[in-house]
Amino acid sequence: MVVGNPFDLTGHVSVITGGNSGIGLAMANALAAAGADVCIWGTNEQRNAAAAAELERHGPGVLALRCDVGDEDQVEAAMARTAERFGRLDSCFANAGVGGGGTRFVDTDLAEFRRVTRTNLEGAFLTLRAAARVLVEQGEGGSLVGTSSLAARQGQPRGEAYAASKGALISMIKSIAVELGRHHVRANAVLPGWVSTPLADPALNSEGFQRKVLPRMPVGRWGQPSDFGSLAVYLASPASAFHTADALTVDGGYISF
Repeated sequence: MVVGNPFDLTGHVSVITGGNSGIGLAMANALAAAGADVCIWGTNEQRNAAAAAELERHGPGVLALRCDVGDEDQVEAAMARTAERFGRLDSCFANAGVGGGGTRFVDTDLAEFRRVTRTNLEGAFLTLRAAARVLVEQGEGGSLVGTSSLAARQGQPRGEAYAASKGALISMIKSIAVELGRHHVRANAVLPGWVSTPLADPALNSEGFQRKVLPRMPVGRWGQPSDFGSLAVYLASPASAFHTADALTVDGGYISF
C-alpha cells in the first residue's frame, strides 16, 4: 500500500547507464528532481562531468562513474562503488546503447554484430544482473528498467544487430520480472520511438526523415529526452509497484499510424 506522495523519491538511489546525455540524462534529471540520489555511468569522462554538474543543482546526491557496460569487471566495480557511496540501491535503468552501422544485412560481418550486441544486450545483462544481486540481497524489492526500441517491434533494415539486441532485451526483462517477482523486484522495458538525441539526430535531420517519417508522427514532432523523465520517476517509484513484465511504447503514436 502506497502512503503519501508515491512520486517522492527522497532516500531512493538509482543507477542510470548512458546517463550523461540524451534519454539517460533526462531520466537522471527527473529522478534527482523527485529527490533521488543518482549515479550515472558513461564512458566519456567530459560528458560525465558535465552531466554531474547539471544534476547537482537538484542536490548533492550525485555520482558519475566511467564504466563500459560491456566489460564485466567494470560493471561489477561500478555497482560496488555505487553501493559504497550511497549505502543501497532501489532502481537501475539499463539505458546505455550504441547504434548499428547501417550496413546491408548480407554485408554485415560478425564483428559488427557483436559490437552492437556487446553494449545493447550483454551490457544490459551485466548491468541488470549486478543491480538484481544488490536488490535481492537487500530484501526490500526495487525496479529494473531496460531501454529497448521500436526496432524490436518493427524491424530495422540495415540494422539487424540493433533490432536483435533490443528485441532480446524485452525478452530478458520479462524473464527477470517473472523470476524476481517473489523478491518484490519488478522489471520493465521502455520502447522509445523517434527521439532527438545525439545518436539519432543525424538521421532525424536528414531530408528523407523530414519528408517521409515526420509526417507519420501523429503528435507532429520528434520525441524529446524530457518525454521520458516522468516515466522514469513512475517506474522507480512505489506508484508502479503492481506494474512489471511490461514493454511500454513511448513513440508519439508513430507505430499506430
